[in-house]
Amino acid sequence: MKQPIGIFDSGIGGTSIWKEVVHLLPYESTLFLADSANAPYGEKTKEEILSLSIKNTEYLLKKGAKLIVVACNTATTNAIATLRETYAVPFIGIEPAIKPAALKTQTGVVGVLATKGTLSSGLFHNTTKMHASGIRVIEQVGTGLVDLIEEGKLESKEMRDLLGTYIYPMIAKGMDCLVLGCTHYPYLIPILKDMIPSDITILDSGLAVAKQTKTVLEKNNLLAPKTALVDHCLYSNKDAVLLKQFVPLKRAKVAYLDF
Repeated sequence: MKQPIGIFDSGIGGTSIWKEVVHLLPYESTLFLADSANAPYGEKTKEEILSLSIKNTEYLLKKGAKLIVVACNTATTNAIATLRETYAVPFIGIEPAIKPAALKTQTGVVGVLATKGTLSSGLFHNTTKMHASGIRVIEQVGTGLVDLIEEGKLESKEMRDLLGTYIYPMIAKGMDCLVLGCTHYPYLIPILKDMIPSDITILDSGLAVAKQTKTVLEKNNLLAPKTALVDHCLYSNKDAVLLKQFVPLKRAKVAYLDF
């Protein structure tokens, strides 16, 4: 099917997922929504997150999305069950990479840097209980990190100082795996690698989400033909100039959209 893959996030962080999807599925068109005007979702109530997720979903469906990737950990944990019950298209969600971290750790200590909305969710705690039995999981709310990224302050001293307050205590407790539980956070990886010991493994969910997207498209006979014309449209309801900085494809359309 030539219809696009729909993707939404609370802001520009979801482009980390979008990049993996585009790389793995080069014949698929995409439609991406960055709801930056309402970022971050992590500090909002479950009801607010659900309302915003429904709004984003209905816009993507209106534009013909054949599958929707909820490229936001907080929206996944708080809204995806309702979205799946309400709409007929397949939904792909994001979960922190607790399982691979639990399998990889040698010290038995795993750090999870995520939003309040993700860490307080039932889905996160069920996943942790299922896959990290016997593992010490250090949960750290990354308050302010999304805000700085959305303000274009990724490389700022303010960002490094804030990251340090979150990361260094986890290192002191013996963490050897760091799970990034927010789709904004992969953009922090270069900074993190400069701050933490090289033997600490950083894990995110981007590639796994892209692979699951491909699997679901195949299962539902939704793959685009290899002869299809590919179109990538990415929209922000706050700052399209900033969004463009996170989109490497020159042929992608990036614009402001009031949604």
